[in-house]
Amino acid sequence: MLRVWNDVQKERCWHSQWIWDVRQPEEGGSMEHRLVYFRRSFHVAEGVKPRLAVDITADSRYRLFVNGRSVAVGPCKGDRHTQHYETVDVSSLLRPGDNVLAVQVLRYPALEPFISGAGGPISVWRSQSAGLLVEASLRDEHDAELEPLHSGPEWKVYRHRGYRYVPKPLIQWMGGVEEVDGTGAPQGWQNPGFNDDEWAQALPFAETKGDWGLLSPWNLVPRPIPFLYEEERTFVKVTRSEGIGPEQAEKLMAGATFQLAAGCKLALELDAGELTTGYLTVGVRGGRGSVIRMLCSECYEDPSSSAMRRIKGNRADANGKLMGEYDVYRVAGHADQRSIEVYEPFWFRTFRYVQLEIEAGEEPIELVSFTYQETGYPLEVKGEFRCSDEELNMIWELSVRTLKRCMHETYEDCPYYEQLQYAMDSRLMMLFTYYVSADDRLPRRTIADFYRSRQPSGLLQSRFPSVEPQIIPSFALYWVDMLAEHYEFFGDRELIAAYRPALIELMDWYDARLTDSGIVGVTSDRYWTYFDWVEAWPLGAPPESKDRPMYLLSLMYAASLRKAAWLLEETGWSDAAGEMLARADSMCGAVRRLAWSEERQLFRDLPDTEIYSQHTQIMAVLAGTVIGEEARQLMERTLREPIHLVTLPFSFLLFQALKKTGLHHQAFGLWDRWRVFTKQGLTTLPETEVNPRSDCHAWSAVPLAEFPASFLGVTPAEPGFKTISIEPWPGKLKWAKGSIPTVQGTVEVEWELEANDFQLRVKLPDGVSARVKLPDGTESTLQGAGRFQCRMES
Repeated sequence: MLRVWNDVQKERCWHSQWIWDVRQPEEGGSMEHRLVYFRRSFHVAEGVKPRLAVDITADSRYRLFVNGRSVAVGPCKGDRHTQHYETVDVSSLLRPGDNVLAVQVLRYPALEPFISGAGGPISVWRSQSAGLLVEASLRDEHDAELEPLHSGPEWKVYRHRGYRYVPKPLIQWMGGVEEVDGTGAPQGWQNPGFNDDEWAQALPFAETKGDWGLLSPWNLVPRPIPFLYEEERTFVKVTRSEGIGPEQAEKLMAGATFQLAAGCKLALELDAGELTTGYLTVGVRGGRGSVIRMLCSECYEDPSSSAMRRIKGNRADANGKLMGEYDVYRVAGHADQRSIEVYEPFWFRTFRYVQLEIEAGEEPIELVSFTYQETGYPLEVKGEFRCSDEELNMIWELSVRTLKRCMHETYEDCPYYEQLQYAMDSRLMMLFTYYVSADDRLPRRTIADFYRSRQPSGLLQSRFPSVEPQIIPSFALYWVDMLAEHYEFFGDRELIAAYRPALIELMDWYDARLTDSGIVGVTSDRYWTYFDWVEAWPLGAPPESKDRPMYLLSLMYAASLRKAAWLLEETGWSDAAGEMLARADSMCGAVRRLAWSEERQLFRDLPDTEIYSQHTQIMAVLAGTVIGEEARQLMERTLREPIHLVTLPFSFLLFQALKKTGLHHQAFGLWDRWRVFTKQGLTTLPETEVNPRSDCHAWSAVPLAEFPASFLGVTPAEPGFKTISIEPWPGKLKWAKGSIPTVQGTVEVEWELEANDFQLRVKLPDGVSARVKLPDGTESTLQGAGRFQCRMES
């Protein structure tokens, strides 16, 4: 089987029709979630070598089976103007005789204005009409068509009569959970030979495009990223059990079955060994009327913990309670006791611990299996890092796992609660991806996503794809960082050139909102003013920002103007670049004039206040408002003065400001904020440092960028790593080594420090040169491989 993805949209002629079980849009039931099954049976003659490629998409989500085997899940998340379709070559799964294409489609309601929870996942776009579209032509080895299998009236359809979607406030951004009555749909419907005589004929209701240039609600675009992987996993241990002995429970986990008598109850709490994402699957025999409940949780919590006040301890400690919501399945029960009834919630879940409860009905039930299919973006981790500090090694591994768990069809802030692609989070995750894999397929998709989120004013949404638009003015500026860093790491001028008009429009949005004093004005009148989850900023910014402008936003704008100028100059728009630089200089001058406190020798956060934060000082340095020795002294005060501290994600910018001002030696102690996680039983990095809501938040994986860039010292000296900069900074380490993948190939760095003798070994990809700077300031150039050495001061 070959699953195909393509990052280039191609014009093509579609022969299929959109189908559903009733005419669309459906009258009534607009709040209902619909689970609908489709089948298309066909015959392959003996002696034929069949070929079958399937193009498929659906509104809202689908899973495709061929002869009972799951082969594709989609469509890849899109938006109002982008309906992705997948291409799957299933030729190897065909056999002589009867075959079947079977598709399960879950329809989320289209609600405007959107209703959190009831509307399902915010990140999944949907139109006013449900539907399935399949383009498939059965052909022989000579490419002669044997039978068209396109979606149309030849397909059979069945609506699940017992499916109910239950909104849950705890995970309202994800929507909710399922309550499913197994009698509402037949078992084995995915397989050839299933009798679908009583199923209805599918109803075509729309073509892929209209006449006279009329556009379809679904603009069909090939999937831009690889398919997510699915790999079967089992739980590693039982943490609690009821209705079954500990020894029996362990045997059950090892593959044994368990018979539960009628009227009895079984409860298991299971540990996956690490926080993960996957499709839970339970298999049973018999047990008509029995009820199965499955709760997914990130960790055990204090009994007094609540959704509004989380109290978490060591995540490996199985004492306390599991917080989460239950998927519920009522067992249909088969007359044939040999048949296994399987339930799998449609959407993947996030968990480290799972609670499984079974209440047997009037007849016994046999638990045959309980496993999960782990899923995620197929990130190939090529980057490696090891050092003399074992805690930092652990932090690296936690960071890698965190990034992987927050990558699916988009980058995600967190996989448990929201699964939304936010600009601030994604900018960081893209950079992390470059350092661990040099894979830019999901980053390119992310850049395009936020480009399509544009408002007519030129401003970008804070999260996208999203059926519920949200604007955070500071977040739109992270798109500029995305473009600049992609260009740094890959050197793709054509990509940057394609986005130049949108880049200028975005900069113009801020310019149009300048006050008479020359800073960006108040944005809280219409949008969410957010920068960081500082303890004193309950909504992500000082409360005073409601009616006063934040100097921080002006400084972020100035820094973005300088990056925009660089990108425009690099791609030939010199006049526009000059305009951006002039704006940046003017903005920095205005902030210097208005925000600087002579008494505190710091920049204020807002006008007419004595509120100060690390954030504003950091951005004053990065925007070029202060330079040289003055900037160095400002950063020293930033670390010393009792002002509001940055949290984990914003600390990335703190590291950049320290490096820019030559204060590398001040950075090593900042990693103590991450060291605490190595003692908390965590397997991923959390959202915040104390009692976080989310135990997996990729914006905290800052080590993935900083360890290679600082300890190993590897950064692009020219766009696309045509020349590489290698400037390792030992900190308090005795040795460090690692591999950094780049678009040019892998860079290998290894160094050790013994009795003030620093020795460095470097191996470069073929045809690439490097500028090497040792800790004592000695500079050299290198091609191929080389060794360097210097003496360091005590």
